[in-house]
Amino acid sequence: MPDDRWTVSAPPPFHRAGGYLRRASHAASFPLRGIGYFCRHREFHPLFAGRLLPLALISFIVYLILFTFAFLPQFAFLAIFHGWGAWVNAVVLVLGEGLVVTQGLFEGFFVDEARVDVFDATLIKTGYTDLVAPHRIVDATAPTAVRMLGKPTVAAAYQPWSIVQIVELIVCLPLNLVPLVGTPAFILISGSRLGRLSHYRWYKLRGLTRKERNAEISRRGWDYLWFGTVAMLLELVPVLSFFFLLTSAAGSALWAAELEGQRRQAEGLGDGRVVPGAGEGDGAIVAAEDEPPHYEDNPV
Repeated sequence: MPDDRWTVSAPPPFHRAGGYLRRASHAASFPLRGIGYFCRHREFHPLFAGRLLPLALISFIVYLILFTFAFLPQFAFLAIFHGWGAWVNAVVLVLGEGLVVTQGLFEGFFVDEARVDVFDATLIKTGYTDLVAPHRIVDATAPTAVRMLGKPTVAAAYQPWSIVQIVELIVCLPLNLVPLVGTPAFILISGSRLGRLSHYRWYKLRGLTRKERNAEISRRGWDYLWFGTVAMLLELVPVLSFFFLLTSAAGSALWAAELEGQRRQAEGLGDGRVVPGAGEGDGAIVAAEDEPPHYEDNPV
């Protein structure tokens, strides 16, 4: 009779592959969820219309100039090596060049504040006011999550802006010159960099050290790759790239809220949330404590 200790078999390879696919699709869905979430909640709309719409018009001019004067020469050069398929590489190359210009001129100085507001307001709407309140003034009497947001009491950044990020993007642009694999490699590498920064604000709100932050980023590296790749593709859309910067921030906050809930449950902290009142979520804010044990009263 065989020893039962030796009858335990390893899970089939496709089981692990399926797990990776589920994680990838789940993470990749959040930039898209952010679009719907941002559009459904009108309180977010002034953050785009009031602050970023003028920049979107400027970016239109930037892309118009690039496609008018830079696209055809680059397409002609790439056609030598790629044939007629060069138009894909040329389009992505020009879009990447436009992204470098807009990021270098606007993103770090004008966009980040709006993304912080979107991220924090989304956390409040999903019930995690206690994460935001220690880092900025929060008016609990305001009618919406966006109006609850006061001035930050400490330095606030959605992503740390650095010239190194611009240089990295410039260095990766020549990948589009490589036939077939160059453009996907450019998008994936840039997406990985973008994804690893997507929860920078969440980690700061939690007060993590650099070592703790890097450990969590490393553990979720696969997930961040696919979140960042989808967010990167959205950022390459001319004119709408500034809009998608805000919607991706909303998607990042939705993901952070999900992870925060899982973390608190794992640590036995319960919800500990402040959840929206009845209705669409724009009404009064009420406190929600840890759920008590289930209880039913028998009426007499």
